[in-house]
Amino acid sequence: MGLNRVDFAIIGLYLAGITLFGLRFRKKRRTLRDYFLAGREIPWWAIALSIVAAETSTLTIISIPGLAYDTNLTFLQVILGYLVGRVVISLVLLPHYFRGDLFTAYELIERRFGRGLRSFTAGLFLLTRAAAEGVRVYAVSIVVSIALGTGEVASIAIITALTLIYTFEGGLAAVIWTDVVQTVIYVGGTLVGLVTILHLVPGGWGAIHSAAAAAGKLQIFDFRTSLAIPYTFWSGLIGGTFFTTASHGTDQLIVQRLLAARGQKQSATALISSGVAILMQFALFLTVGVMLWAYYRMPSANFGRADRIYPTFIVTHMPHGISGLLIAAILAAAMSNLSAALNSLSSSAIMDFYARLRPAADETRKMRLSRLATLLWALVLLGLAVIALHKAGRVVEVGLQIASVAYGALLGVFLLGVLTRRANQWGAAIGMLCGFAIELYLWLGTSVPWTWWVMIGTALTFSVGWIASTLMPSANPFQKDEASRRAGGS
Repeated sequence: MGLNRVDFAIIGLYLAGITLFGLRFRKKRRTLRDYFLAGREIPWWAIALSIVAAETSTLTIISIPGLAYDTNLTFLQVILGYLVGRVVISLVLLPHYFRGDLFTAYELIERRFGRGLRSFTAGLFLLTRAAAEGVRVYAVSIVVSIALGTGEVASIAIITALTLIYTFEGGLAAVIWTDVVQTVIYVGGTLVGLVTILHLVPGGWGAIHSAAAAAGKLQIFDFRTSLAIPYTFWSGLIGGTFFTTASHGTDQLIVQRLLAARGQKQSATALISSGVAILMQFALFLTVGVMLWAYYRMPSANFGRADRIYPTFIVTHMPHGISGLLIAAILAAAMSNLSAALNSLSSSAIMDFYARLRPAADETRKMRLSRLATLLWALVLLGLAVIALHKAGRVVEVGLQIASVAYGALLGVFLLGVLTRRANQWGAAIGMLCGFAIELYLWLGTSVPWTWWVMIGTALTFSVGWIASTLMPSANPFQKDEASRRAGGS
């Protein structure tokens, strides 16, 4: 069928409307607190929806249905760990984040260990977050190229440019409030898509359920103990807990939103409620995948890759108007995730590096450089997305794998800081290097599923860091003497 003028009009109106809406949050006079933390005036429910949007990229909307199409519903077991991880963060990490006036997660590391390790952790965040976001931005091109017929590079450039406009001008306030609107759009659009598929499959839900149950597509729990299986109850609960504790407790992409809350209690409420929303959301996307399988009944290889199934169905089988709405919904998720990445990468680059190297720089200069950093990171992500064009496999798993490579080392050093008094900067740095090395090995040299990487990396980082700190209590090559460190400030 393809898209017609009505569909293109809906997509165009969305792109123009969300960009103009984001520009409403720009101010003539703005401080770094406004630009990076939205003045810490955002209500908990908006932060909750923004967290959901930040972790829901195009990868989720197009790749999770593809995952269910190829397998079943066992990915939901990972979401159980997502819920437990949020509770751990609320109890262990949030109290430390709300002691003082922090802009980034890595200021907590400096307060506990010193400036050298803060630079190390922030640098690792910038490196791996940029790589993971490059894959996510590439996923946008799959949808846009199928829907609009543009080349993949041009598709990436269009979405990056539009998102950059309001993120550049409005900062975190624009990011969060556009996230709220975009969450409503992509969840509502997906629900419309689900109902439409339901009516297109002969026999409706009864036929879908019967065929899917017979093929094992409705399986949720897998209690096998094999480490070779990526989605089991144990890898989901344990691995998902460690993954989320790291991704939401040490990654500036999410921590920045938590710091924008009006207080610790509201921050915790936003975090926990976002977990419930994520559970329902993933159940929705996986169900769409099962329904698509019941409709097509053909191998995903016939589409080129599983990630192309849902956008292909939207463009070729959805009624006009609805198909335009669903493409706009997918773009909503893409833009909300990209804007979050741009603002968090910019905040870490300025606050964790430039502001420390140039503590005397005035607010105006820092603001100007913050906007410039946002522009530069947009160019970096654009380049990485083009490189990712040649990456095979389901893109959602590629993105999760890249993020997982650093999360174990980051979480391990954060836990060393908040759970022990014995750990010092030297020992924590050694532990972090070991943790990062083992996760690189797990990624490049083994077949261990990504769901276990963060737990293994965290355990190694924590244990090696604690032992090294015990054996070398006074050695600290990264940190100046205490008086010098305090004089330099943060």
